[in-house]
Amino acid sequence: MRRQRNARVIATLGPASSTVEIIEALYQAGADVFRFNFSHGTHADHQARHEMVRAVEAKFGRPIGILADLQGPKLRVGVMEGGRAQIETGSAFSLDNDPSPGSPQRICLPHPELFAAVEPGQSLLLDDGKLRLEVISKTATSIKTRVINGGPLSDRKGVNVPDAILPIPVLTQKDRRDLDFALSLGVECVALSFVQRPEDLHEARAIIGDRALLMTKLEKPQAMEHLDEIVRLSDLVMVARGDLGVELPPERVPIASKRILRSCREQGKPTIVATQMLESMISSPTPTRAEASDVAGAIYDGADAVMLSAESASGAYPLLAVSMMDRIIREVESDPLYRTLLDAQHPEPLPTAADAICAAMRSVADVVNASANVTYTTSGTTSFRAARQRPTAPILCMTPRLETARRMAFVWGIHAQVVPDVSSVDEVVSCAKEVCLAEGFGSVGDRIVITAGMPFGRSGTTNLLRVATI
Repeated sequence: MRRQRNARVIATLGPASSTVEIIEALYQAGADVFRFNFSHGTHADHQARHEMVRAVEAKFGRPIGILADLQGPKLRVGVMEGGRAQIETGSAFSLDNDPSPGSPQRICLPHPELFAAVEPGQSLLLDDGKLRLEVISKTATSIKTRVINGGPLSDRKGVNVPDAILPIPVLTQKDRRDLDFALSLGVECVALSFVQRPEDLHEARAIIGDRALLMTKLEKPQAMEHLDEIVRLSDLVMVARGDLGVELPPERVPIASKRILRSCREQGKPTIVATQMLESMISSPTPTRAEASDVAGAIYDGADAVMLSAESASGAYPLLAVSMMDRIIREVESDPLYRTLLDAQHPEPLPTAADAICAAMRSVADVVNASANVTYTTSGTTSFRAARQRPTAPILCMTPRLETARRMAFVWGIHAQVVPDVSSVDEVVSCAKEVCLAEGFGSVGDRIVITAGMPFGRSGTTNLLRVATI
């Protein structure tokens, strides 16, 4: 079952998509990766969905990726007397450590670290930015503010602090439990929420090791100040435009998104564009024209994948949402302008053997009119570097490891196939010819370009380039 497109579709599973029949239908409609959102659901829920995904994978004989998305440090206010109050624009409003129910003049903020982090003149955002407060003064137990944008405030709404780096760990105790559980399931990728600094990635990387890919969700303005270093330390990056748009002015979100995509492309790190992509399809069988254009724009910009959240997790039309995403991607990729833009954005190869080989692979494949680029890889590194080149001919990844094949589901243009271990160049070439024929990547007489690393089985040794005829 080969996708007739390069960019990937990630679908979030939830109450609307938690049977094996629906998951199978979503996969057939175009979902390449399934996201488990650990902000919702129990471990038992996620384990059941994991078993369903693996059952679908076994039925179709194709590797499917699973993304475990950790909740991260959610900051919330306390409760309001009566559950809700109207906060008036221009009024004084305090946040303090008093746990009693709030009023139109104050509410509890059960996060002592915020009292130390904020400074007068900075902003506090409540309820996804619907309410904006300006900090006037603070003590060790209270923050006094002036309401810039008022509105209704109800229990336990979120708090965002766009102007300060908060001294809070990126992994909460809940995240640690969820991470251990996700790794025990054997997920392919773990997403880290609310990263602010490069240092935030070190702890997660130490825990994960090489058991899964590490995805950084870029949703804090502070992370943009260290963008290139954060990208370097990540395996993949998600442009989480929803939360990023809470703390950044809306007009700056598109610019930030393009900066992230450019940095990731230069460093060869797959990028996922997420949040509100087809949001109207939560309740409507068709998207708005603006949403369709938004998805198309991400593909024209060279994103590796686009993601559905509530559309597939809790919406009324999860199957239609995935199908629409698939159709938009295929339509864009059939446009000659798409290839023109990809080539215009093509980064220079980095000064490494792997990039030199993969850049040469792209050029050689164009010269000999190859039907496929074939990478033989154990860790997946060779295939990641090949995808960075955005070659015209499709990429066939051969790997002896099922977990590596599943990881390729996140990456632009890669069709992964599990093959036996090889011990010689002749075996790699023979295997590549057989798999290309079996998977429809060429016919007898077609030429293919093969890359691999020697000695075989050792990560980061891409140093072989071979042209072969099927």
